[in-house]
Amino acid sequence: MTDRDSKTPVTVLGLGAMGTALARAFLATGHPTTVWNRTPGRADALVTAGAVRAENLPAAASAGPLVVICVLDHRAVHELLDAAGDRLTGRTVVNLTSSTPEDARETARRAAELQVDYLDGAIMVPTPLVGRPESLLIYSGDRHLYDTHRTTLAALGGRSEHLGADPGLASLYEIGMLDLFFAGMTAFLHAAALVAADGVPAKEFLPYAEDVVAILPETLRGLAHDVDSARHPGDDDNLEMDRAGLDHIVHASEARGVDPALPALVRGLAPRAIDSGHGRDGFSRVVQELRRPAS
Repeated sequence: MTDRDSKTPVTVLGLGAMGTALARAFLATGHPTTVWNRTPGRADALVTAGAVRAENLPAAASAGPLVVICVLDHRAVHELLDAAGDRLTGRTVVNLTSSTPEDARETARRAAELQVDYLDGAIMVPTPLVGRPESLLIYSGDRHLYDTHRTTLAALGGRSEHLGADPGLASLYEIGMLDLFFAGMTAFLHAAALVAADGVPAKEFLPYAEDVVAILPETLRGLAHDVDSARHPGDDDNLEMDRAGLDHIVHASEARGVDPALPALVRGLAPRAIDSGHGRDGFSRVVQELRRPAS
């Protein structure tokens, strides 16, 4: 028996950039890999690399015990589940399609109706990092399913974590992490536009931006403690002080013709908390305002 013979066969449905990266990772670690896509030509390079092209969706669904889905959206996942029909019965479907927690829970219910074992997941790295040590994938749903296929899923690289039995947890964490990621990128681009208005190139400002980002891990730990404990001490700084700094960002943006919407949004949270009598509290207090957005 060869090493390849001992590896669990995997089917990958959906061969966009991410689906292709997933299939390549399984192939690279010796897993017999069947692939299928609505546009058959997308499988050509993978077939050259050793994958088996399924002639149709039912054949793909029944090719092995583990089926990985990575398509455009939640609706496309449901279309695949319905089209595959009973060919998926008794098999494990790992859905790595980006979605909302509500979508993931609905898909889990639909899979149960079809007697399909279902595990939801999220890929938290760009396509070039799939299969590499830097990769991070998170999963939620039936823990037994995760443990059963953990070795196979390890082909996708790096860290692999099961978050809990609720199938919506992986999507919830994904959205939270993307929220932080996109807000961070947008904040840097706003700052770059701000300093560029006075002739400072982004690359010259970059080292100072990196200094600020380096402070964030410890800052986030403090914010997490404050949020979970519902205590918002303003011992080191408080919202009255923070509002002044936020005012400066908004005014400097307006003076340079840079869109002030982002800093104005953040600044708007502080007065709401202050008007509620929390001016001497720390910045973490604005979490209460975010939980009850302004009309």
